[in-house]
Amino acid sequence: MAGDAGRPVRRIAITGMGAVSALGLGADALWQGMRDGRSAITTLIPPGNGAGGSEANIRIKVGAQVRDFDPAAHFPSAQLVLLDRVSQFALLAAEEAVGQSGLVFHEANAGRAAVVVGTGVGGEIARDEQSRRIYRDNAERAHPMSIVRIMPSAPASHVGIRFGLKGPAFAVSSACASANHAIAQAALMLRHGLADIALAGGTETCFSLSGIRAWEAMRVVADDTCRPFCVQRRGLVLGEGAGMFVLEELAHAQARGAVILAELAGFGMTSDAGDIVAPSAHGAAEAMRLALGDASLAASDIDYINAHGTGTQLNDSTETRAIHMAFGEHAGALAVSSTKGVHGHALGAAGALELVAAIGALREQVVPPTANFIDPDPECDLDYVPNVARALRVRAVLSNSFAFGGLNAVLALRQAR
Repeated sequence: MAGDAGRPVRRIAITGMGAVSALGLGADALWQGMRDGRSAITTLIPPGNGAGGSEANIRIKVGAQVRDFDPAAHFPSAQLVLLDRVSQFALLAAEEAVGQSGLVFHEANAGRAAVVVGTGVGGEIARDEQSRRIYRDNAERAHPMSIVRIMPSAPASHVGIRFGLKGPAFAVSSACASANHAIAQAALMLRHGLADIALAGGTETCFSLSGIRAWEAMRVVADDTCRPFCVQRRGLVLGEGAGMFVLEELAHAQARGAVILAELAGFGMTSDAGDIVAPSAHGAAEAMRLALGDASLAASDIDYINAHGTGTQLNDSTETRAIHMAFGEHAGALAVSSTKGVHGHALGAAGALELVAAIGALREQVVPPTANFIDPDPECDLDYVPNVARALRVRAVLSNSFAFGGLNAVLALRQAR
């Protein structure tokens, strides 16, 4: 692959990953749950203290929540006053990713290190808490740190502060494509020499009362569980969490003897420019084609697709058509699975959690299953690896994220070599 004026494109290595999910703390816990098809979707614990009974009649009954999480066990009280749950998760995932990478940041490399974090809404829990304080409790003032808790850029700033990183740092917000867009933006900076290292990923905490009420009103949330691609699917199930990754220019990683988890070979990004809610198979297919082209991969090089696979009627059939359009005859030979039946739909963090699945498939040569699958849908006619993981030769992978607003972001990965 050649860059501008024939210059070689700098290759991108992934050398660390970290996660917080409904499976628990850590990327290993998340991967093991995905590989085992062990769903963390369970009865929803409503937010708030129940004053006025508004939580008692919530119609959404299930979710993939991070249970038994005590922020005080991870952060000092002086720091916690600044941190919404969305930033807490991002920081914990970043700590794990940096630890795995073996990187030590210092004055010589901190200025060449970037941070890009995707989130759909930012500090939703803090926003909801302060809204209750003002509108329900008639408080005359909000918490003085409300703005810095709520702002969508807070997770990126906190990660940069934690490690003293002085390169570019910013947020990306593109609904359910946020994490994949963030990772692509970080990779672009590495490719073009704006940084040598990047911490990138996504984070989301969506279980506020107002957020749940808004999702209720859309009528796309399942009342039982998430069953991507099967005929009994009844909708998506909300999840929360964070995934963060250390990306490095390949030569930089090799020079320090880093263990390379996978190569981020390319990416494709499109927008449907059509409906704000309904997806387009054409836009999704073009994003996959662009990812293949950017990575210099043929369709036949891909062995596994981690699908967006939300479990809604429209998304799953549309994504199936898009895969047929992008891969032609090879579509029937692909293993395709959605891991959202395990960790739920984490919105702006979805692509980050699912990148853990893509990396796991490459490293262990096993494809995680589509959990909770019952019967195939005639409109969803690909190999969805139902319920049980499959040992498979996995050379290269696509990871799809398709968002409201017709925003499509696809990552292409291959084995480290």
